[in-house]
Amino acid sequence: MPLAFLGAIAVGTGLMMLPAARAEPGGAPFVTALFTAASAVCVTGLSVVDTPSYWSGFGLVLLTVLSQIGGFGIMTLATLLSLLVSRRLGLRSRLLAQAESAGLLGGNIRGVLIRVALVMFVSEALISVVLTVRFWVAYDYPFGRAVWEAVFHAVQAFNNAGFALYPDSLVRFVGDWWICVPLSLGVLAGSIGFPVLFELAREWRTPGSWSTHTRLTVWGTVLLSITGFLVFLAFEWSNPGTLGPLGTPAKILAAFTQDVMTRSGGFNSIDLGEMNTETIAVTNGMMFIGGGSASTAGGIKVTTFFLLAYVIWAEIRGEPDVVIAKRRIADETQRQAVTVALLGVALVAAGTLGVVLLTDDIPFDRVLFEVTSAFATVGLSTGITASLPASAQVVLVILMYVGRVGTIAVGTAIALNTRRRLYRYPEERPLVG
Repeated sequence: MPLAFLGAIAVGTGLMMLPAARAEPGGAPFVTALFTAASAVCVTGLSVVDTPSYWSGFGLVLLTVLSQIGGFGIMTLATLLSLLVSRRLGLRSRLLAQAESAGLLGGNIRGVLIRVALVMFVSEALISVVLTVRFWVAYDYPFGRAVWEAVFHAVQAFNNAGFALYPDSLVRFVGDWWICVPLSLGVLAGSIGFPVLFELAREWRTPGSWSTHTRLTVWGTVLLSITGFLVFLAFEWSNPGTLGPLGTPAKILAAFTQDVMTRSGGFNSIDLGEMNTETIAVTNGMMFIGGGSASTAGGIKVTTFFLLAYVIWAEIRGEPDVVIAKRRIADETQRQAVTVALLGVALVAAGTLGVVLLTDDIPFDRVLFEVTSAFATVGLSTGITASLPASAQVVLVILMYVGRVGTIAVGTAIALNTRRRLYRYPEERPLVG
């Protein structure tokens, strides 16, 4: 999987360097093409140039195709790796895995991929129809332009890529419910994860029968969304650079949109460079957590975060087992969560240090925001990406790549390398704390 993504980035870089991909004469520089291709394939949305003016129509079509490949590929590979893991286990473990995933892992690969493709393309088609009508009727776009921009943004939304055909992303539509809400719903659908979507389609009326994974993802997403929405409203309500000049309905819509996009969407309907420091700090946390497993979202994933919360709570209470909804969580799963989370922290810390050492006069909080956005493949920016030196931009490229394939690759590698020993060493307890 890592090699497949490297290959896609390499091919995308070569195509983006073609003179036909650039609006002005001549091809794009290597670092610019590399950054753009990596951002598209890793469905991030960060950019070092003004997307609508720098790239030609051919370049924008390439961007759309790369984003679609990146989004479909990551979900397909995540599902295939899940199937691979389940088939490497014994019969009893396979049955347990199938029960835990509500039957998703028990299906044939062809059936799973067909369902993934149907959900993706139907969702993008629905968003495209709504946006086309809105652009055509409310903004007097020619029909052809309305269709093109609707399809482009629908693909970016569902795949959580976040590229926009406007220099200010969605700022001009900050109060337009018919633009912001469909795009936000598309981001949510793409970021919650296909195992959860398939289970909800069957069991949405009976939450009591949901698997532990679906419980953690759904209720964790709800909790994080409500928290982010309220925090954004509280910290930015009177900020003259963000929500301050807006009316109450527009403030509510902007807070909702930005809260959803923080989870991996990448669009922004307010100027992120004008946000308060407190809001930036909370946004960093939300981006780092990300969305659901086997989805287009990045980050360490919602299930990882809340599983660790349960581990901490069980340890505080002195419980011998970590229990969620009357289900005991395996020790191997707990170690996977700890590994993924700590590796994520280490990558963000190392990336931040690297960018700080390679730049001058850029506030630390802005650098941390940019690095977290790259690692979590979110694509939000406070506006410093284009001003970074090429070496720092390469650091962000590495973070986007590792953030996209790293968590799935590490989690699957740990699961596949689990060994059963016929002996155990004597126990010892070092001092902790």
